[in-house]
Amino acid sequence: MTTSTTPPATELFARVLRHEHRADPYPHYTRMLDHPVSRLDDGSWLVSGYREIRQLLHDPRTSADRLDPQNTTPKAARSLLLQDPPFHDQLRRVVTQEFIPRIMGMRDHLGELVAGLLDAHISAGPGELDVVADLAYPLPVTVICELLGVPAEDEPLFGSLARRLTRGLDPVDTQTEEELRELDRARGELVHYLEGLIARRRTEPGDDLLSGLMFHQDPDDVLDPVQLRVTLGLLLIAGHETTVNLIANGTLALLRHPDVLARLRTDPDLATPLVEEVLRHDPPVQMSGRSALADIDIAGTTIPQGSRIRLMLAAGNRDATRFDDPGRFVPDRRDNAHLGFGGGIHYCVGATLARAEAQIALTALARRLQEPRLVDDPPPYRENAILRGPERLPVAFARLDPDHTPAR
Repeated sequence: MTTSTTPPATELFARVLRHEHRADPYPHYTRMLDHPVSRLDDGSWLVSGYREIRQLLHDPRTSADRLDPQNTTPKAARSLLLQDPPFHDQLRRVVTQEFIPRIMGMRDHLGELVAGLLDAHISAGPGELDVVADLAYPLPVTVICELLGVPAEDEPLFGSLARRLTRGLDPVDTQTEEELRELDRARGELVHYLEGLIARRRTEPGDDLLSGLMFHQDPDDVLDPVQLRVTLGLLLIAGHETTVNLIANGTLALLRHPDVLARLRTDPDLATPLVEEVLRHDPPVQMSGRSALADIDIAGTTIPQGSRIRLMLAAGNRDATRFDDPGRFVPDRRDNAHLGFGGGIHYCVGATLARAEAQIALTALARRLQEPRLVDDPPPYRENAILRGPERLPVAFARLDPDHTPAR
């Protein structure tokens, strides 16, 4: 009699949460795919198959508010990511109408920001930079602060709050009591800061995103003070932390595949499909969640009403029934409908901006860094399991050239 050697789903899920596996959780994600839908010991459901995840992301019988699917807390106190229709649709409409026009035509400005950050490290000889601290972190925080109208002198504070709050996205049982207390302190600091910023905009509106959200043209869609504050907090984290990881993970991919780096150096158009492959192969957001509003039949089993559902996006992106040779990094992969930005009505609002930031940053690194190499492989990783990325990414180089090429 043959028995399966695949560990139970509960053990596999525990493994991807452990920091000791942060550098390479993918063997555990791959083993999850032996059973695309599994029940965990705590009664929640682990969904790892690509098609099953896609189905649930589009299924109206699932609730995005996996913490409170029965709507017992005020809707305004929940972020866009935790809202269901119809309130979700109204809130997303306001955010989209104010956000998207402000990011159109930003590529030249993004190129200037990237060039300025790398210019600080120009060297005619050997040198080193930390791609996280020197590029991947300051670029998106500068961009989101400019969009929101945060004063330049407050950018370090804003970025620090984002990093501290991101840890709160991981399961509570993976956090220490001190980390939970630190989260409460960070939330209090963010609320205090945002209330002050909102108060200033009420008397001094500008052309920034915050002013647009506060004085939205449709009076039926005006956000109340709590909705406004919660939405700003979401934009801070979603508009910053995920892009940090996308740029860092993309840099790792390039330096681990020198042939791809060489191609990008001479063919900047490769950046578009390359970033999509980073989003599939090593996504900055590894997992998401839903709650079942009704019994859901899927993959030969039934997820009961009221169950929590854990959508393992990183596993779905490595599903061999959907992607050929899924463990291989293919920079110009075709038919790459990955799960890197989620799906359904909660598809990432900032996907266009994140793509542009990563494409421009990675192209500039490939063009300007001569003979780059990883100082540590794997690099040290942050604690976060959901928003996964390196804590630091030191890269040594033979030379860092000045920028002579306009942004594309």
